[in-house]
Amino acid sequence: MRLPAAPTVAASGAAIVFTVTAGHFFNDAFTALLSPLGPALQERFDTSIGSIALLAAVLSLTSSVLQPLLGIWGERFDRRLMAALGPALAGVGLSLMGHVPSFALVVLLVAIGGLGSGIFHPASSAFVAQYSPADKRGLWASLFSAGGTAGMALGPLFAGTLGLDGLPWLIPIGLVIGALTYIIAPPTYSSGKRHGWREYTSIFRGPMVTLWLMAVLRSLASTGYNGLLPFLLKERGFGVVEAGWALAVYSVASAVGGIVGGRLSDKYGRTRVLRSSILATIPLFALLVFSSPAQWWYYPLTFLVGAMVNASIPVGVVTAQEYAPRHVAVASSIMMGFSWGTAGILFWFIGELADVITPARAMLVAIAMLLPSVWLAYRLPEPGRVAFDK
Repeated sequence: MRLPAAPTVAASGAAIVFTVTAGHFFNDAFTALLSPLGPALQERFDTSIGSIALLAAVLSLTSSVLQPLLGIWGERFDRRLMAALGPALAGVGLSLMGHVPSFALVVLLVAIGGLGSGIFHPASSAFVAQYSPADKRGLWASLFSAGGTAGMALGPLFAGTLGLDGLPWLIPIGLVIGALTYIIAPPTYSSGKRHGWREYTSIFRGPMVTLWLMAVLRSLASTGYNGLLPFLLKERGFGVVEAGWALAVYSVASAVGGIVGGRLSDKYGRTRVLRSSILATIPLFALLVFSSPAQWWYYPLTFLVGAMVNASIPVGVVTAQEYAPRHVAVASSIMMGFSWGTAGILFWFIGELADVITPARAMLVAIAMLLPSVWLAYRLPEPGRVAFDK
């Protein structure tokens, strides 16, 4: 008696998702190298803080803001190649920053690394969407998201351990992950008529716009907390150690919350998790601003807030994919890079506000963005559990 083919398909899908999740870990670890090495780059190239900030802007532009265009590119060409090139380019570009003769070449390397990250995210998230079981899409998407969160948390540790001079040791890892992705993932050549730009622009309308705005405002609250926390704690007499611990706890909680939120969305619905996770976070986030590391509940509360506010991230990505099942790569890029990049740009205004009204009050302004975010979440229709094109 012949065995059914389903277990083989499931095993193949699991291998694909595991591979791109490993790629997500290293890809995001590579992009997280830049921030902690800013002072070292400033000293080596005898440049200004503003120039180092330019590197962060270039990385954000190439890795996040351009993601929708890169997602369209990924749908028109072999997605397997895009997912494989991502960690390879990110590893090479961001590991060689300290080994070039001029700062202009550093900018170029950061742009190359950012583009690697930008092409990786929509392609790899599309693989996760297409090869995960329909009743576990939220869970698998959250595990993929947790891989990236873990990479972002450990990237600064790699930077601190290796320093600028030791970063090239990471290049083989990116190349190996890229090669494995190309070997394991299936080719995805576009079949039939290519979609025109009008169809791609039609994706970004109706509930997709509402979902994107919800994600931007939620991300702005989270970015505001992460960006202003060191300044807030410094005002209250705490140092880098306390801020580092708080941000580490928040990052770990983000991964855990994403996994729990993804699984709950599979059972109880996408929009229900989006609404409840954002709504429940608002009072806890405000309480966190008025707390300090000297209080016993500070770190447990930080964990709870990080888990709850970020529980909606993978759920939002899956919701977008189910709104646009024929264009999962583009839908993913809208909810990942485009929303995060937009929030990053808006954070500049929050930072300017902090200089005027204190970091604590500016952080509360950022957290207040969760109010319109949850209002938008209540306007979202529940997506259907449809099959994705492969």
